[in-house]
Amino acid sequence: MADPNFDSLVSAFKKLGLTDEKAAETAKNNKLSPILYETYRLAEENSVDLNKSFGSLLYNLASTITPEAREYLSFISKEILNGNLTSNDQVSEAIKYCKKGNPQTTYDDFKSHCGVGIVISDAQIVSKVSEFLKANNEKLVSDRYRVLGLFLSKIRQDPELRWAKAETVKATLEAQVLEIIGPKDERDVPVKGKGKGKKAPKPTGQTEAKPAATKPKVPSKYTPASFASMFSEGDISKLHKPGENPQISDKILKEHLDFIKGSVITRFPPEPNGFLHIGHAKAINVNFGYAEYHKGKCNLRYDDTNPETEEVKYLESILETVKWLGFKPDQILYASDYFDKLYELSLHLIEKGLAYVCHCTGEQIHESRGGDSMGPRVACEHRDRSVESSLLEFKKMRDGRYKSGEAILRMKMDLEDGNPQMWDLVAYRIIFASHHRTGNKWCIYPTYDFAHCLCDSIENITHSLCTTEFIQSRKSYYWLCDAVDVYKPVQWEYGRLNVTNTILSKRKLLKLLENNIISSLDDPRLYTLPALRRRGVPAIAINGFVRELGVTTSQTTIEVSRLENHIRDCLNSTAPRLMAILDPIKVKLTNVSKPIELEVPFNPRDVSFGSHKIPFTNTLFIDSSDFRAVDSKDYYRLAPGKTVGLLYAPGPITCTDVVYGEDGKVIELICKLEDGADGLPIPKPKTYIQWVPYSPEHGSPVVLDELRLYNNLFKHSNPYDKSVVPDGYLSDINPESLQVVKSAVIETGIYDLISRFANDQKTKQHFDDKNFEELRFQFLRTGYFAVDKDTLFSSSFVEACKGPQSNSVEKLASTSKNNVLVLNRVVTLKEDPNK
Repeated sequence: MADPNFDSLVSAFKKLGLTDEKAAETAKNNKLSPILYETYRLAEENSVDLNKSFGSLLYNLASTITPEAREYLSFISKEILNGNLTSNDQVSEAIKYCKKGNPQTTYDDFKSHCGVGIVISDAQIVSKVSEFLKANNEKLVSDRYRVLGLFLSKIRQDPELRWAKAETVKATLEAQVLEIIGPKDERDVPVKGKGKGKKAPKPTGQTEAKPAATKPKVPSKYTPASFASMFSEGDISKLHKPGENPQISDKILKEHLDFIKGSVITRFPPEPNGFLHIGHAKAINVNFGYAEYHKGKCNLRYDDTNPETEEVKYLESILETVKWLGFKPDQILYASDYFDKLYELSLHLIEKGLAYVCHCTGEQIHESRGGDSMGPRVACEHRDRSVESSLLEFKKMRDGRYKSGEAILRMKMDLEDGNPQMWDLVAYRIIFASHHRTGNKWCIYPTYDFAHCLCDSIENITHSLCTTEFIQSRKSYYWLCDAVDVYKPVQWEYGRLNVTNTILSKRKLLKLLENNIISSLDDPRLYTLPALRRRGVPAIAINGFVRELGVTTSQTTIEVSRLENHIRDCLNSTAPRLMAILDPIKVKLTNVSKPIELEVPFNPRDVSFGSHKIPFTNTLFIDSSDFRAVDSKDYYRLAPGKTVGLLYAPGPITCTDVVYGEDGKVIELICKLEDGADGLPIPKPKTYIQWVPYSPEHGSPVVLDELRLYNNLFKHSNPYDKSVVPDGYLSDINPESLQVVKSAVIETGIYDLISRFANDQKTKQHFDDKNFEELRFQFLRTGYFAVDKDTLFSSSFVEACKGPQSNSVEKLASTSKNNVLVLNRVVTLKEDPNK
């Protein structure tokens, strides 16, 4: 039978229940489409009436069958079409069974292994779920819907429910949970925009705030999704158990099993040639999270095989970033730990006739692989040199007798294979550079293609998790492990993470630096993790963002606004509130003579934040945006003859006069406090605004040296897109990406927060190290802010912070003239509607 054309494949796959888009996508997949079409032909030949259920199972079979089980594709397909295999779990077990031998000769054992004919009734499922929820009622009530994924995973581990339909178990669990704790509410799902757009709290009308008659509603504490939600469902939940991956010898498998003792071992393997970025946050959560979910271990292993590009500062930054995100490596390792062992394995590869020394140039190698025209591939003239010759030449390379580029060690793989990763990859190259750990011991260094899989093997990694650009590398990964007779881990790929309105490429980031567009590689406009940390983004919000996306095989580019929403949800429940004025206008109150001390809460909705004292005097500042010289009906803030409320103040104020400067700008507002002393009714304001008092004896206002307002660095969501940005990403810089405000003032409550932070033993070390980004605040109606590392506190200021809490605030105020205080806007209070 002739090979089907594209349209025939699409037509066949649509009959299996695939959507038009999925059918077309599958037809283009040269690896998957022939296997799936073979299952379709079997259904046709056996006159089976196809339905979506059959189609889903056949698609799962075709996309997950292993090379070892491939010869039994027809057998498994017929088991599906005969109605014996009715779930994806059964299909997965059938594939595993067929990897070990012919199922037709041990058919009864096959049926038992795969649960053929076993039917679990709905009543059994209901009973089992009920028993589980009763035993775990306390955790359900306390953690609510956050444990749903974890509970589902544990219930499905019950041997009596092994062959129950997953969708029935899930639906039953959800129904019973709903009956026990009711529907989801704000405790379970952070509501977008919750608490925003409401009127500010009304003043108490007293000199001291009184407790509210009813307890204010506390914002839900931000909690990122659990690892169960990432790893209990989807393809990653079906990965092999430790020790199930086949090896070329029983001896290798036994040594591996003796080492791991049933545990999962993963690794996070960054190259120390730059800062980690937001995409690495996903990789960190996947590798460390998968190990944590399975109660295993995860190593941090630096891929330090290129001394020309690696720096110690990146090594230190990577470890610090991993710890900042909340993960602790089981071991901190380096590829360079294994340089001697890797060299031994390269000799073994040569001795087996599977590697040779090549003297071709890069251009010659490219041409021999087909060149730009994708022509026929031809073997290198050195490919057939003798083992003895290659050993001698490789020793010359090791001894430094060749210049860089004059010789390389290549693996003798399969030039006829359609996979470019099998076209005699380079294993070793010559680099005359001092290594940060081995010094000048070596002048030859292994490539990623040679070192990565062997380092995984040496560490007995059970699950080598990487992004989908390494799918083609899987074949060479397995080939090399088998070629040198060592343990072979399993590689599994997931989609990498990108976000809009930024770039993550190290080369392009350096270009931004060279062109003075950014100040450093931790410039808060970037999405490197040190940059996000410097801006004040909490690590827990990054973890929450990554975990919400889950783990799939598709590469994703996510709107940056989704990350910002996680940041807002996190800071809404953790950041104390302060009043701050970005563009001050002076206000003079004509009927206030004696200062009044007010008790102001750091969060009116949560008393656990505490409070602080500020003075209310006859002079204060409001923001220019809260005043209009020309009033209008739809404007509710201050204007001539108009009344507005002041947050927490004894009463509203009315503007009676406006003082203008020579340039026509407003320099002062003359107002009166509406306190009822004149016997007239106190006007009821339609809104309340923030303010900062002027009181030098109290150190008020606190003048900010710089308030940095950050926006997207690029104008367009995809600065790489030539159709939108024809002149390249450097032409797409947003001129408003950084706005520096030097006129901002803030209330003295910031001193209380700095003092509290410095005296907290949990954060004392951070303060000593000037990791000020942990100092975060919400400026009412303005945004969330954090202290930047450019802040330089004087020694007297720091000493005041370390002093007793009772008098440190006064000390801070008295020494503040010698300090530099720079704040970064972490994120706005609500999403920009223009995004």
